[in-house]
Amino acid sequence: MEIPKNVQERANNWLSGHFDEDTKSRVKYLMENEPEELIDAFYKDLEFGTGGLRGIMGVGTNRMNIYTVGMATQGLCNYLKSNFSDRDEIKVVISHDCRNNSRLFAETTAKIFSANNVKVYLFDDLRPTPELSYAIRHFNCQAGINITASHNPKEYNGYKAYWEDGGQLVPPHDKNVVNAARAITDIHDVKFNGNWDNIELVGRDLDKVYIDKLKEVSLSPGAIKRNSDLKIVFTPIHGTTVRLVPQALRDFGFTNIINVPEQDVVDGNFPTVKSPNPENHEALKDALDKAQETDADLVMASDPDGDRVGLAVKNPDGDFELLNGNQTASLLFYYILKRWQEENKIDNSKYVIKTIVTTELLTAIAQYFGVDIEDTLTGFKYIAELIERNQGKREFIIGAEESYGYLAGEFVRDKDAVMSCALIAETAAWAKDQGKSAYDLLMDIYEHFGLYYEELMNLVRKGKEGEEEIRRIMDNFRNNPPRKINGSMVTEIKDYYLQKAQNKETGEESPINLPQSNVLQFFTRDGSKVSVRPSGTEPKIKFYFGVNEKFEGRSQYNNQKLKLHKRIEAIKKDLELI
Repeated sequence: MEIPKNVQERANNWLSGHFDEDTKSRVKYLMENEPEELIDAFYKDLEFGTGGLRGIMGVGTNRMNIYTVGMATQGLCNYLKSNFSDRDEIKVVISHDCRNNSRLFAETTAKIFSANNVKVYLFDDLRPTPELSYAIRHFNCQAGINITASHNPKEYNGYKAYWEDGGQLVPPHDKNVVNAARAITDIHDVKFNGNWDNIELVGRDLDKVYIDKLKEVSLSPGAIKRNSDLKIVFTPIHGTTVRLVPQALRDFGFTNIINVPEQDVVDGNFPTVKSPNPENHEALKDALDKAQETDADLVMASDPDGDRVGLAVKNPDGDFELLNGNQTASLLFYYILKRWQEENKIDNSKYVIKTIVTTELLTAIAQYFGVDIEDTLTGFKYIAELIERNQGKREFIIGAEESYGYLAGEFVRDKDAVMSCALIAETAAWAKDQGKSAYDLLMDIYEHFGLYYEELMNLVRKGKEGEEEIRRIMDNFRNNPPRKINGSMVTEIKDYYLQKAQNKETGEESPINLPQSNVLQFFTRDGSKVSVRPSGTEPKIKFYFGVNEKFEGRSQYNNQKLKLHKRIEAIKKDLELI
């Protein structure tokens, strides 16, 4: 195989530059034995996107390694020193997950910041993402870094950047940091030789402070006390919540927490699963087996960096049903708003948040309880941004996104699996206090608001041709929007790139006051909702479908779900997606 000239030049630079001998040896091996791997490793730079880095680990400019991490860190450091030039001291906090090389990358990052005279708080061991978010504001830091690739396969690692509000980067800082990182083109510009006097290790003292703050969102301590023996199976899927979720559950008052021992083993190879993604049934198989064996009430699983939660509840037949992110969000919204109403805490200053692709059932629940609901773009960083903007003026209650992320209260600024597991268990205890299961509570919600059903479809299109096809698909939907979808008239189109909404029945247009984003949404007369957007991190275009109808009773639940699934299949066919 012929190696392109630019790849050969990049690889030669790594052979002759200030790189360690193991790295040079590996590059030489790829040159001589694996040219295809060499091309993939060097054909481009691993991009520091608006959320940070994410990629396969290995040598090369297109891989996660200490050099690509180092260049990104130096760029971020330069931007911080420019942006906060008026500060006597700039501070950052750094955490990492369970993945292979995560500690190495975290310490590399810490040393570079410290060499640039930036004060570093470095966690002494792996910690979940939300604790990093909390720590940024707790220590009054200007930024935070989490070394994680979330639920990606074991070959990956990543580098998430956070701002001083505890949320991931949003405009203008996201693009400014990207540009600052791109400006580092030579490894010689990176200050690798750290100053350990500028690095302070953070340990279990902060864990206690963080969990004590989590307990402040608890609304039903009495219900927990009466149902403290609720049987809860929990798995961290080899990740960061192995200690803190059980600890939080116990501190809330739950006593019957059942572990999955083989998945309590912290291991970046994720030996018991194909993918450590709590959205997937396969990742919860061991936990579900344990739940059947112990006759448990709930099954919960978090992803390796501890920001998302998968949930399974027991149905009347004694079988466990996996809930999707929209269903879990609906349980939490209903429970928390119900309790706030019972405690007379709801007024015009309170609000909740969901992302634009999350179920409209949350809107119906919020409106029923008389609480304002705000929509944000996809990504929890936009929920964090809105919380920060409203701080001191309005009180945030709860936010959610369909991709299994939830947050209550204002002290954490990212989705929080530790908090969510405790609140899900509390929701189940509150339901049990009324003689109901979590499944029963979900059926109650459907009986009151109707049955909402959602599906996600990903069209993967790789490479340059794939990028062009995704662009053509978006252009076609934007320039030739459907008048009807599955026989129902399109009543409204929202274009978040043009930042306008159009009522198709009246022709009236109104502005969308959200950041520009390449997203289209179509709403139909029968209540269907179709959202289309290219992925920001993967070579695919995403289609979100939402349909609903009057609930015909729990005996018809499965039949109705099948009927609504068929309606979505008809929508896909009508839009020529299948």
